[in-house]
Parts: sequence; structure tokens; C-alpha cells
Amino acid sequence: MKKQLLWLIGFVIAVVTVAELVGMQFISLGNTTITVLPLVFSVLLAMLFGLPRVRKGFIAKVYSKSNIQFSAKYLLYIMLPLMARYGADVAPRLKEILTVGWVFLFQELGNVGTVIIGLPIALMLGLRREAIGATLGLGREGELAYISEKYTLDSAEGRGVLSLYLIGTLFGSIFFSIFAPIMAGMGFDYRALAMSSGVGSASMMTAASSSLIALMPENETTIAAYAAASQLLTSFVGTYTMVFVAAPLQRFMYNLLTGGSRRGKETVQ
Repeated sequence: MKKQLLWLIGFVIAVVTVAELVGMQFISLGNTTITVLPLVFSVLLAMLFGLPRVRKGFIAKVYSKSNIQFSAKYLLYIMLPLMARYGADVAPRLKEILTVGWVFLFQELGNVGTVIIGLPIALMLGLRREAIGATLGLGREGELAYISEKYTLDSAEGRGVLSLYLIGTLFGSIFFSIFAPIMAGMGFDYRALAMSSGVGSASMMTAASSSLIALMPENETTIAAYAAASQLLTSFVGTYTMVFVAAPLQRFMYNLLTGGSRRGKETVQ
């Protein structure tokens, strides 16, 4: 167990080193410049080595079941220093942030977007109760905890949120590191994009805000502060928005769209 853990730590250091040596890469698409961060290369390398065809010998020991369970269990502790950094970024710009505080609160309504837009699409694709877990939010820790407590992870709802959690872990940071610069190239204000970076996922927020900072280094402090404040607010207020707004709305829409008891189908409580 300890030997496999040492292999995991060595592998992580090697992957991070390679990604940092590659550095930031810029891809031009018309008038838009996409910034690909070292974080993206780290994720891609870890995914590549995790493929069954590649996972042999030493790599198989790195991706052992015990190491995977260890990584999932202690991921939160790795994120704690980053959360402390968020607070440090917010403090110097607190007065400026408070002047536009209502905007941060208003953006929390965006948490219901996954329900309003995602739920009908999920049902059209053939999902049923799995859609409850998959469309409650971005499928991060808050949604995972709520669904696992209410339905358990062995339920259809649990499979839905767990699937989204895994997909977000694999592809979320890649998507946001590309999407944010594209929106900036379309003319969106960098402060609005920085606010929208705080989606409740530390890795996604870091990817989006770092891409914006790479494009606009002169606005680094503002982008970092707005993104961190949005992230903190989403982590706190977003939980209550999910429980008291998104979840009831989702139950109502699910029963409405599937016909509920009117057609003899199971309703969501």
C-alpha cells in the first residue's frame, strides 16, 4: 500500500513537471485565441496513461484500486490550501466587490440553468430518474452530497450525479480553459467572465480564470479577485439555491414533463 502510494506521488510529480515544461500554449481560431494551460496537459496525460491498453507494468501499479480510492478520498484536503488562497485574493478587492455585490447574488440564479435547460434535454435523450442527479447542478461536491444523502449513490439518481461528477472531473477544466477565452474574444467584459468562472468547482474556476489572466495579464488582480469571490459565494449561497430553488423546481419540471402520476409513472418526491 505504502509502496504504491509512493509510486503515485512520483507519477504525479512527473506528470506535473512535463506539463509545466510544455507550458501555456496558444491556439488562434480566427479572431479568438484559445489558451491551453499546463493544467489541461496534466489532465490529458493522466487520462492517456489511465487507458486500459497503456495501464500495464509500472502504470498499472500507479492506477491500482487502492491509489484510486486514496485519491478520491483525499482530493478535498488538496483543495483546502487553494480555498485559503481564494480568501487571500478576495480581501484586497473586497470594497470593489461589495459595490457590485448584487451582481454576484444575481448570478446565483444561473444555478437553475442546468434544470431549466438540461432536464428537458436529458429526458429527450432517454434518461429518466438518472436525469435528477445529472441535471441538479454541475455535479460537483455539493450536488454529490445532496443526491447521495437523499437517494444514495446506488440509486438511478446517484448514478446520474456520479456520472456527471466523473465527466466534470475529466473534461471540465479542459472545457472551461477553452470556453472562457472564446467568450472574451466575442467581446464579453473580462469582469463578467471572471464572475462566471466561479461555478462551484475549484479546478474549473482555476482553468477559466487562468486562461483569462493569460490573455489579459494587466487585469490579473481583478480577474483573480472576482473569480475567487464568485467561487466562494457559489460554494456557500449555491448550496441553499440548490436545496430551496433548484431541487423543488426540478421535481416540478420532472413530474410535469414525464406526466407523473397522471400517466401512472413514478413521481419524484
